[in-house]
Amino acid sequence: MIIKKTEEGAAQRVAEILKEGGIVILPTDTVYGFSGIVSEKNSADEKQVPTDVQIRAIKGRAETKPLIQLIAKPEDIFLHTDDKIPEELLAKWPGALTIIVHEKKALADASTTTTAYRCPGDAWLRRVIELTGAPIYSTSVNRSGSPVLDTISDIRSEFEAETALIVDDGDKKNALPSTLVMLENGGVKVLRQGEVRV
Repeated sequence: MIIKKTEEGAAQRVAEILKEGGIVILPTDTVYGFSGIVSEKNSADEKQVPTDVQIRAIKGRAETKPLIQLIAKPEDIFLHTDDKIPEELLAKWPGALTIIVHEKKALADASTTTTAYRCPGDAWLRRVIELTGAPIYSTSVNRSGSPVLDTISDIRSEFEAETALIVDDGDKKNALPSTLVMLENGGVKVLRQGEVRV
């Protein structure tokens, strides 16, 4: 199924599918991404395969590489971490900047102590996250080891049968990925320089 981003009620429709545990391909402020809700209820429900597991299965990832989590508002980061984030970094949100932080001890499990978060620059996408009521996973639309798909026709051809919904916002040729940074020893380490300069 595919809908246009500009359709009336598109954000609400996407949010409902995400809340039901469906996988959606969404346009972001960078490239298209696979998205699913980040939900403790979802991961604890034995009948529902966690959305990060579903996404990895679609991409064909054998590894357990963590997925970026998108949040609706910059201040939401502090629901998930106690790290002190420099004001100059927070000032770049909303935007194409991904920040790796340490999870709050109460949220962290044995396998994950850090998580990458982004507050995207696209207002429509932030509205989807807000309506979903939880962060959503995001990772590039491609098979593991293959180039990122940047046209709607290629995305439909490859993944329409494996996802609940594709949101069409046109082709995204030559889009840059988000800048990826990590907080380290009181400073900021740039792991990937993307659209946002750090």
